[in-house]
Amino acid sequence: MAFPIDSTTITHGIQLSVAPVFLLTAVTGMIGAVAGRLARIIDRARLVEDRSRDSTDAEWLARAGHELRQLRVRGMLANGCIALLTLCGLLIGLTIIVIFVGETGAMQISRWAITSFLLGVACFLAALLCFLAETFLATRVLEFRVRPGAGPLEPGRPRG
Repeated sequence: MAFPIDSTTITHGIQLSVAPVFLLTAVTGMIGAVAGRLARIIDRARLVEDRSRDSTDAEWLARAGHELRQLRVRGMLANGCIALLTLCGLLIGLTIIVIFVGETGAMQISRWAITSFLLGVACFLAALLCFLAETFLATRVLEFRVRPGAGPLEPGRPRG
């Protein structure tokens, strides 16, 4: 079955498909930011693990174990965020395809476009919530005080 090619219809289909592309741009930016945070979480966990192997200080080992548990949770949140953003990108890409095919192929599939777009936006919002939770956890471990008599702080060691 051949479809007549109408340049006006194709142009309109492209115009409709461009709007979701802006959301794809936001998704790629977020994936880059979260991937960077995940890399820092992994680097920090490796550093704490390495220092824990060389330490016999029970207090340090307890703090290190607590920090590693928090880093694990943060890593899972970052991974979940990346998965949701990837799913969002796939759904928005599907939206673009459905809009274009529906507009140029004279097929009535607008419900598919609406559904895939709304699901994509829902995934994006859920990813933002994961990102927010991860940043709250990241800042919760910070202590902006020094114990009296604790001496100079060593770079990379938790404050306590």
